[in-house]
Amino acid sequence: VQLVESGGGMVQPGGSLRLSCAASGFTFSSYHMSWVRQAPGKGPEWVSGINTGGGSTYYADSVKGRFTISRDNAKNTLYLQMNRLKPEDTALYYCASLIPGVVVTTTDLEDFGSWGQGTQVTVSS
Repeated sequence: VQLVESGGGMVQPGGSLRLSCAASGFTFSSYHMSWVRQAPGKGPEWVSGINTGGGSTYYADSVKGRFTISRDNAKNTLYLQMNRLKPEDTALYYCASLIPGVVVTTTDLEDFGSWGQGTQVTVSS
């Protein structure tokens, strides 16, 4: 199993970034997926989740209305479109696959079976 995030960088407040997570080594389309972030000095925070088919999506209140999660099962890729970024969005962003059988709405990090290495997002003027 391999998850590789990309697309992070530095952006000014109000800007946008699109994160990608390339999956390999497992049947991507069979797994619910999530994005989790960790800000400096803080614990991990669940950001968003998406079901296997991509038709159901869920967001933390802190990002609702600004972030959009999506997936392309033909390309084995998960995305996170981030708009109207704020300084408090600064964090290392990880994609993670959920353990089979776990509901897609879980925010319990122990329900995530595999993680990528993370991509850094910095929002600063």
